[in-house]
Amino acid sequence: MQEKRCNFAFIDSQNLNLGVKSQGWNLNFDRFRILLKDKYKVDQAFLFIGFVKENQSLYTQLQKSGYICIFKPTLEIKEKGFLKVKGNVDAELVLHTMIELGNFEKAVIVSGDGDFHCLIEYLAGQNKLQKLIVPNKKFSSLLRKFSPFIVNIQLFKEKLKK
Repeated sequence: MQEKRCNFAFIDSQNLNLGVKSQGWNLNFDRFRILLKDKYKVDQAFLFIGFVKENQSLYTQLQKSGYICIFKPTLEIKEKGFLKVKGNVDAELVLHTMIELGNFEKAVIVSGDGDFHCLIEYLAGQNKLQKLIVPNKKFSSLLRKFSPFIVNIQLFKEKLKK
């Protein structure tokens, strides 16, 4: 009997959301979860997101769509006279990927952030990296050496846009 492939996705929600919006469209997260399951055989999709109490209905919807939400406390910072909410999830994404390392065959990383270079390099070296989904054309040049793994989400725009 063939062993079931078990793939996990680790998603930088801020990088994904802002990257797609910078390309002029909004992501349908329900359809994205289905694409991860059908195309990349992703059983568990960890979505790393800053927690803002007022967004509870969004978090509920994401969980209903099949995401495992990993929340990061946020900070309110004044930038150029405007209040900005910051919730950098990089460390959480790396930590959770390493915690789960023995539980998946391949990982799909969703981010174009060069801060994940060491994680992606490690996963590729362990033959654990399936795909690196980048949300726009302007992803970090540190990730270019992983081009055989890179898929631009724009390829799926018609399927995934709201």
